[in-house]
Amino acid sequence: MSEGPRILYIDDDDGLRVLVRKLLGRRGYDVSLAASGGDGVRMAGAERFDLIAVDHYMPVQGGFETLQALRALPDAPPVVYVTGSEESQVAVAALKAGAADYVVKSVGEDFVDLLDSAFTAALDQVQLRRDKASIEQALRVSNERLENLLREVNHRVSNSLQMVSAFVHLQSKALPDKSARQALEDTERRIQAIAQVHRRLYTSDDVESIAMDEYLAALVEELQDTWSTSATPRQIHLTSDTLRLHPDKAVSLGVIVNELVSNACKYAYADGTPGQIRVRFVKAEPSHFQLIVEDDGCGLTEGAAPRGSGLGSRLVLAMAKSLASNIDYDRAHQGVRASLRAAI
Repeated sequence: MSEGPRILYIDDDDGLRVLVRKLLGRRGYDVSLAASGGDGVRMAGAERFDLIAVDHYMPVQGGFETLQALRALPDAPPVVYVTGSEESQVAVAALKAGAADYVVKSVGEDFVDLLDSAFTAALDQVQLRRDKASIEQALRVSNERLENLLREVNHRVSNSLQMVSAFVHLQSKALPDKSARQALEDTERRIQAIAQVHRRLYTSDDVESIAMDEYLAALVEELQDTWSTSATPRQIHLTSDTLRLHPDKAVSLGVIVNELVSNACKYAYADGTPGQIRVRFVKAEPSHFQLIVEDDGCGLTEGAAPRGSGLGSRLVLAMAKSLASNIDYDRAHQGVRASLRAAI
């Protein structure tokens, strides 16, 4: 048996069927014959063929009906439609109905030359589709492996940061000096702000971006639990659009929010006085976002030395720079109103 492509040729012309099988066989094709559309559809449903040729004019079940039945078969092979010499409209209709190509029927070996050419083109298209599907599948598998690897990396980074945070927490509890304890507690909150990003990356379906509304909500909740006490109640209100940012940008924003909110909780209001801090994260325009952190407290005194170590202010400036932006302070606002605008 020939190892060439398996062809099913459907035509009610007995002599032409035999001639086609003989001439195509010489060219390496393994040709099966069907004398009617119904026989051809049954054979195609029972056996595997690489390609099928269908004649337009056949009794009982014509070419179009046969083409439609063949196209409805599971994993149907490509179909080359055979038409008469003056039937260009038929050929166009066959292509629209799903035929891979058409061939104008002629006398002798010229017809087989046309069939051979159409078969080669159709089989090449099939191979291209298979190669494309294979490449796309390989890419999907590769992307899944990469995403799983990224999740594992983020999981490990998050765990490592949690461990570092625990060490810092234990160290702060062991220190008798209040200011040193406070400095380590600030460091612990900064670590948690970063760890929160990696935690969300390994638990999300998207390992390439962070849902900022969810991230900021979790961060604000942690800050609320940290700073709001019965002695110094602090209400932190968040308004956030549903934007997604690259993890690097999310980390920078998380550190900025942590520092600005912590500073407001510590310094905006007098001890024992309740106070409110508002965080607003919105899409400013199609390609930018805006972050605003504000309070109604004592405000900033121009030229005054920073309260605390000043490290928080330096971190805010460094994170803003990493976002190719800067922090603007609204001097007309009662209290402190800090804003930042950057590209998404």
